[in-house]
Amino acid sequence: MKRRSKRQEPTDGFEIVRAVGLTLPDVEATTKYDGSPVLKLNGCFMAGLATHSSADPDTLVVRVGCEEREWLIEDAPETYYLTDYYRRYPLLLVRLSRVDGDALHDLLSVSWRLTSLKVTNRSRSLRNVQSTRTP
Repeated sequence: MKRRSKRQEPTDGFEIVRAVGLTLPDVEATTKYDGSPVLKLNGCFMAGLATHSSADPDTLVVRVGCEEREWLIEDAPETYYLTDYYRRYPLLLVRLSRVDGDALHDLLSVSWRLTSLKVTNRSRSLRNVQSTRTP
């Protein structure tokens, strides 16, 4: 008689993204206004399922730098891509069925770093505005 593994396999692609993303500091799994799952760092978008109709089904949208984005698309266009809708943002579309665990971890780590910089800059700007106000 075969024993069933007690480890439960994720049932959808975002469960894997969630599991990997939650290993990074201060990341939270939540949902957008439309109910789609996202990962956030201190309330700032880090990664989520692409919901625009221009994206393929089961596509992850993740924050990346524009140079790295172009390199990834050139290197593996079957996994990474863009549509006109997403091109104007520092984001990358990732076909979840094509990305492996190590690449996903690397992508989310890059997204975490970039999001962390954005959160830090936003916090500094807010402190500067508050310090210029008179009581």
